[in-house]
Amino acid sequence: MAYIPYIDPQTDELLRQYCEAQMPIANNAKSEGLSYREILKKYWGYDSFRPMQEEIITSIGSGKDTLALLPTGGGKSITFQVPTMAKNGVCLVITPLVSLMKDQVENLQRLGIKAAYIHSGMEPKQVYRVIENACYDAYKFLYISPERLSLDSFRNNLFRMDICMIAVDESHCISQWGYDFRPSYLKISEIRDLLQRTPVLALTATATPEVVDDIQEKLKFKEKNVFRKTFLRMNLSYLVRRTDDKIEYIKRILDSQQGQGSSIVYVRSRKLTEEIAARLNSLGISAESYHAGLEARIKDEKQNKWKNGSVRVIVATNAFGMGIDKGDVRTVIHYNMPENLEAYFQEAGRAGRDEKDSFAILLYDNKDFGAFRKHLYDEFPLKDYVRIVYDEICRYLNIPIHEGAGWNAEIDLWKFCKERNHKYERVESCLNILSQNGYLVYSPNATRPSRLMFNVRRDDLYSDDYDTVPEFSNRVMETVMRLYPGVFADYVFVDETEIAHELGVYGDSRQQIYNALQNLRSFGIIKYVPGKQATFIEFLVNRQEPQHVAISKESYEIRKERAIYRMENMIQYVQYNTKCRSQMLLHYFGDAEAKPCGTCDVCRELGKKSPAEIQKMQIEDFRTSIKLRVHLREGNINEATLRHIYQFRLADFEREFADMKEKGIITCNEGGWLYCK
Repeated sequence: MAYIPYIDPQTDELLRQYCEAQMPIANNAKSEGLSYREILKKYWGYDSFRPMQEEIITSIGSGKDTLALLPTGGGKSITFQVPTMAKNGVCLVITPLVSLMKDQVENLQRLGIKAAYIHSGMEPKQVYRVIENACYDAYKFLYISPERLSLDSFRNNLFRMDICMIAVDESHCISQWGYDFRPSYLKISEIRDLLQRTPVLALTATATPEVVDDIQEKLKFKEKNVFRKTFLRMNLSYLVRRTDDKIEYIKRILDSQQGQGSSIVYVRSRKLTEEIAARLNSLGISAESYHAGLEARIKDEKQNKWKNGSVRVIVATNAFGMGIDKGDVRTVIHYNMPENLEAYFQEAGRAGRDEKDSFAILLYDNKDFGAFRKHLYDEFPLKDYVRIVYDEICRYLNIPIHEGAGWNAEIDLWKFCKERNHKYERVESCLNILSQNGYLVYSPNATRPSRLMFNVRRDDLYSDDYDTVPEFSNRVMETVMRLYPGVFADYVFVDETEIAHELGVYGDSRQQIYNALQNLRSFGIIKYVPGKQATFIEFLVNRQEPQHVAISKESYEIRKERAIYRMENMIQYVQYNTKCRSQMLLHYFGDAEAKPCGTCDVCRELGKKSPAEIQKMQIEDFRTSIKLRVHLREGNINEATLRHIYQFRLADFEREFADMKEKGIITCNEGGWLYCK
């Protein structure tokens, strides 16, 4: 987007009048004299808050930087929406999820609260109009992506906005110790320097103790201030099952819950979503596939079918679920092992939000463990390979040496990988590593917006030829003409959701507008090119010679060790047979006092065992942990390191380690490095 310069007062007044004409500006003043509970009742219709919500609201409402850890479905949005309604000014909401932006803005507008969003799929004129409206107090909430904070055109306008609060969703993304680090989040700390008196509310559903500390440090909290709701889900039972026929097991689960609600099946790849959805449909179970590669319109269609109950099961990659609030999800099934407990806990937590008994079921077979080693190699390819991929992509996009800073190029990454004989997942990892080292910004699921232009002159629209155009399509046409000047001269980018908001259409709004635009196209009135998902690479610095591409220890070695640590905990969760599943999850997230749940598969099995049998199982779990540590670090770990790790159980370690070496389960080369059979 082009730089927005300073505007002189006379022009500023004219622009203000123009913005008022484009969108009626509501007062963004606080709800005078109302308590937080009265605001909750007035706008959301609830008489009381959920546990921990009121304490968080009181903290951020008093101007304190606040970190809130609430489990999935814990009502995070209320914690910044209610206190904002009690203040003058606009709340700046930072989230990486465009779908969440759109859902929350639509919900707020339905409540009569002025809200808007800015995302990469919008035309510059649209972005400009939203920013100007925000500067003139048009909104109570403005949603943006973290990448927006990198643009001078946005940052230079922050001073013109009356920002009363900054809400940071998915705040774990700011921590390099987290499972989903995004360098763009680090820009948030820079705007804290610009808005020093504005409090920050950081929100996340999953964070280990060290990530909790890192979030507060990176967001420049004036003092530590954490609210942590227990992650214990009394109504959710965790089960792990080893099976060689996962489809048959899923069918048995779903058949046993016929008529009891909906389900999510999480899988590792896009291809699997389609294969498993097809298998389930062939077995008489209604299912839809969902992944990041689908067009936005298709995603909305599939998601709405599942939400309204016309489809029972959604088979999805981890692209599905953020911002989805559906209460009757009885089962969340993982067809493949997730990469870490953070992702698993968040996805499993989408079951049972209505507080009724529900199940989180993880299926595995021996192939899943081999896939973990393979995934580790894909996520952290050799550094020289990263440099080769960087150089090949620059050549592919025709970027000359020592040029390219600021270039934003669309790339068909699948085509690139096929032509250059690269594995797609490995190239994605290379791009992520390059992003974290400041060479580029990789946007794999950016939305290329829809484009539209009129085929006929404005005056011709009133001829008898178009008398049969449906009324709603006519309203859409008039709204397009009002929102997008120049649409008769050339193609302009349009946003179906914005058109829907202007018309006051909610629910499956994008689909309704899409249908109306297709209808107008069938009459020959417009040319319409629907939007689609695309991959973009923005180069932050000039192209370097590959040998000069530096990859930091923090972005590679340290992150790799953290990834191994998370994998270890994930595999232990699956393989351990003597520790409660819920207790393991809660311990991992810092709840050292967590007790056994009594309902998971481990708790139920242990209740049938004798003390001697349990002791034998505990020894086997201990051997599993030793084997796992060696397996994930083969050739990079020695006996001395293992002794240090197990110093709290040194006698047990020496006994079991010696036995495993004697049986050839663990071997040692001449250099002392260990390998696992």
